Order: sequence, then C-alpha cells, then structure tokens
Amino acid sequence: MNQESFDFGEYVDRMAELIDLPIDSEYRPGVVDNITRIAAIAQLVNEFPLPDNIEAAPVFEP
Repeated sequence: MNQESFDFGEYVDRMAELIDLPIDSEYRPGVVDNITRIAAIAQLVNEFPLPDNIEAAPVFEP
C-alpha cells in the first residue's frame, strides 16, 4: 500500500459507515491521525524480512 496516495480520511469515513459507527466531527481528525500511524507501524511489521525456514509457534509462552 502506498501511504502517500492512500486517503485515510476516506477510509475512516467508509469504515465508520460500514460498521454504523458515527464519528463526531470533533474527533474525526484524531481518528484519521491514529489510523495513519497504525498503518505506518503495520507497514514496518509487514516489511520485516522473515527467513524461509521459520515456523509459526502453535502456543505463545512468554
């Protein structure tokens, strides 16, 4: 996803409609800012290279 061309405001508006969640205009800029930050963080995670021989852990044990 190219974040420079992605319209996060439009995404927030469409998702709010989809889940029938009204967002007050006072809070919309903050929601858009948070979605933009979440997308940037997700991109870092998704771009992290994993070795081909890695296996998913069936149980998480901290």
